[in-house]
Amino acid sequence: MINSSESSDDSAVATAAASAGADVVRSLYGRRLTRIDKGAGDFATAADVEAEKAMVDVIRAARPDDAVVGEEGGQQGTAGAARQWLVDPLCGTLNYAAGSMLVAVNVALCDGAAAVADPFSGEVFFTDGTSAWVRRDGVDEPLAPTSATSLVDVNLDPPFVNRPGFRAVDLLAHPAFVERFRPRVVSTTLALTWVAAGRRAAYVTDGADLSGSVHFAAGIALCRAAGCVVTGIDGAPTGAGGRGLVAAADAETHGQLMSMIRS
Repeated sequence: MINSSESSDDSAVATAAASAGADVVRSLYGRRLTRIDKGAGDFATAADVEAEKAMVDVIRAARPDDAVVGEEGGQQGTAGAARQWLVDPLCGTLNYAAGSMLVAVNVALCDGAAAVADPFSGEVFFTDGTSAWVRRDGVDEPLAPTSATSLVDVNLDPPFVNRPGFRAVDLLAHPAFVERFRPRVVSTTLALTWVAAGRRAAYVTDGADLSGSVHFAAGIALCRAAGCVVTGIDGAPTGAGGRGLVAAADAETHGQLMSMIRS
């Protein structure tokens, strides 16, 4: 929980909520967990549900007048509230259920603070909406994007709403992509967060408007606050009517990827 001196700081609320969810995800890792079928091959586990409850408890205690939208619990609080938090308690449920530690815990205040926690590294990436940091072993360091790794994460999960004009898998076979970058596929918010942290050069995914998604809002906020270039796959700003996502460490990398996507 957050203390009274932190209660005026939305980034502290976000960090505390993400950390609370990460504690639950970590504590339940490796157990045989009940699965909740969502249809179309998707499901949640008891870890998703319990982590979301812990996160919502933190937010509701600190911000009782705010609304919360959770991936599992949906809308909570006043629907017409001026402020709304987006909660994804376990991004990478398929990985988690298969025994992989490539998962993340996300929380974002719309147009404000956000945090992404890695339950297994112990890192929490957070932003107040202006600057971005990573907290590791109690020490905060600013995030510093760089394209030096040449690693680009490409999300290959459905839905493929922009086909046939755009298919992420085609990007991997583009001659210029093969020459300039090295592909990676990490199906969690960690991939987007790693762009902000300088561990990836870029991240590309299909989709519609992802800016208000519980899955993407926190990662987008981190990238923007860290100084990354973030647009849709058409180069347009994210938001209403948006198409997918391209988050790059710098303008040069973004420009190269956009040229490949358009060709």
